[in-house]
Amino acid sequence: MENRPDNFTRWHILFEGEVQFVGFRYTARLLAKKLSLTGWVRNLPDGRVEAETQGPVSDLRRFVLQLKSQPHIRITHCAITPIAPDPSERRFSVRDTVE
Repeated sequence: MENRPDNFTRWHILFEGEVQFVGFRYTARLLAKKLSLTGWVRNLPDGRVEAETQGPVSDLRRFVLQLKSQPHIRITHCAITPIAPDPSERRFSVRDTVE
């Protein structure tokens, strides 16, 4: 088993606002990589963006704050739900839009 900090968790996040067609998913992937987070991000048909990401809580907070501070992204609401980590996950990916 991998050695993980006690505060290691996974968040399911729904982002609302101007979050599609602004490079959101690729920005999320870049930020996650810089923070050594794993998970995924995808567009939803209703205009929201859905993500699951995992790592230390402090880095997850930093991930969300950095997304909110992007000049080309306007997040009006962000719903975060802690969920069970996925111990097999090794990277952060951009997934296809849910149809």
